Amino acid sequence: MKKTDRIFIAGHRGLVGSALVRNLESNGYQNLVLRNRQELDLLNQSAVHHFFSREKIDHVFLVAGKVGGIIANRDAQADFLYENLLIAANVMGAAAKHPVSKLLYLGSSCVYPKLATQPITEDSLMTSALEPTNEGYAVAKIAGLKMCEMFRRQYGKNFFAAMPTNLYGPGDNFHPTSSHVIPGMMRRFHEAKIKGAHSVTLWGQGTALREFMHVDDLARACVMLTESSEYDGSLINIGSGMEISINDLAQMMKEVVGFKGEIVKDLSKPDGTPRKLLNTDKLKTLGFKPAIALKEGLTSTYQWALKNLVFETAPAAA
Repeated sequence: MKKTDRIFIAGHRGLVGSALVRNLESNGYQNLVLRNRQELDLLNQSAVHHFFSREKIDHVFLVAGKVGGIIANRDAQADFLYENLLIAANVMGAAAKHPVSKLLYLGSSCVYPKLATQPITEDSLMTSALEPTNEGYAVAKIAGLKMCEMFRRQYGKNFFAAMPTNLYGPGDNFHPTSSHVIPGMMRRFHEAKIKGAHSVTLWGQGTALREFMHVDDLARACVMLTESSEYDGSLINIGSGMEISINDLAQMMKEVVGFKGEIVKDLSKPDGTPRKLLNTDKLKTLGFKPAIALKEGLTSTYQWALKNLVFETAPAAA
């Protein structure tokens, strides 16, 4: 990947896309091609094909998609399946018809079985049942990574897929109901602190274990994979290798935000998958090591959220 190559970041305004923009710009890449939803509707096949015809794209980071937390995924399975499937099909289909040198598709760790052996290796894919609360999203992502595999096999296209762990950082979705674990929890603790509340409610038992990674570390890994001559293009996990219980995460969040009250549990809410830790041996062999520790990342993310007034209003759901 040359500094002058035309690089399309599909989903550049999202959590991952904005991190990729920061990384690429800081590393001297000069021709980033960026389009918002109004400028290019990735659900529109014709518009996507016309875009690739006009723009002469060299490389693609396909990180656009419909995302949300446990409740959003559970209650809108058809929407998550339909939109993510269309985005993957439209962008890959167009990229395959034009001289795109390389395409990175970002999946999700939810593609792996609910009860997969931990840490989860890449060959665990499709070996048993998925987590029911996000099956629609997971099926769409599985289809996307299989498209990468099939385009490579049938047409020799340099398309590859990476499976990231749970992400957080600047640009996250802090919506009260559709956010992921960290931004949702951060918002609840912040609002409780501002209101002088005596407690914050934690969903479920709090015993579920989760792995988290700062989005800037993910962006660094994605760019490294795209630049690497040693990576063979096979399915690869991207994670921090560290896990924490939701209970311990809540205690850490309480300290980061500065909330002085108690933590109580709402056992009527779902816990989701009991444990989800990715095996990142393949990534380690390529020389990648995360640089941002969890508490450090939470602190910087909270400061970013305060500076950007994300808690002042409830943002629209993703």
